[in-house]
Amino acid sequence: MRGLIVALFAFSVSPLRAEGERAGDFDYFVLSLSWSPNWCLREGDARNSPQCDLGTGHGWIMHGLWPQFHRGYPSFCKTAKRAPSRRMTAEMADVMGTGGLAWHQWRKHGTCTDLSAEDYYALSREAYARVKRPDIFRKLDKEVALPASVVEEAFLKANPDMEADGITVTCVRKQIQETRICLSKTLEPVPCGQDVVRDCTLKRALFAPVR
Repeated sequence: MRGLIVALFAFSVSPLRAEGERAGDFDYFVLSLSWSPNWCLREGDARNSPQCDLGTGHGWIMHGLWPQFHRGYPSFCKTAKRAPSRRMTAEMADVMGTGGLAWHQWRKHGTCTDLSAEDYYALSREAYARVKRPDIFRKLDKEVALPASVVEEAFLKANPDMEADGITVTCVRKQIQETRICLSKTLEPVPCGQDVVRDCTLKRALFAPVR
């Protein structure tokens, strides 16, 4: 009985994920921007990822453009669209860090848009370009600890058309992890669903400088 209660609780607080959903059936997008230097410290350096090489200059890279339901999200949808070529995924490395990430995002999320791979990547680039990433974070020359709320405030100041309920900042292992921005299917700012708005409340979240 105790195990059942734990399982039910975990289900109630976790985002709902559906696999194999019908492509094109979703409500809005989440544009996920990852702070690359922090990811490199957590995982990328151990993987010898080229994303983490000195001089790459990656700051807020695009983790992905994710179709989202008002509650939950589709993934790995069935689609007749042709998978992207290696050239197409490699060409996304300038905004996504690596072609491998671009390939994974297509498989898990792009297939759910009912777009061709070429159009999904083009839409992803457009979403990334529409969001102004605050310059202040690129000026850091050493690791700092700051309230996660400062990151959200900086994005809201840089993007006056956004509202606080349309953006959330996440943390992992006491680091700033991502900024997630909710956008309509036409890439206009919209409120996030309740399972997306889970702001990090750390007062001293680590933030590493651009390499």
